[in-house]
Amino acid sequence: MLAIAAAVVFGIYLLLDLFDVHTSDLFNFPTFASLGLLLLSLYLAGVGSGPRAGTGSGRRFYGRRPGRG
Repeated sequence: MLAIAAAVVFGIYLLLDLFDVHTSDLFNFPTFASLGLLLLSLYLAGVGSGPRAGTGSGRRFYGRRPGRG
């Protein structure tokens, strides 16, 4: 989820840069880069709601699993 948020932040900045939208000093390159990199580092550190093992997520196979010969 945090990786998606980082992609959205970088995408918004890219659109603002492509359309030459002049914003205030709050929304400049260092602000967007810091926010995006913070979200990516939190994602890589394991923070956020990702898939959890043992909670029933994923497919369950009963009997013979497909592709096992």
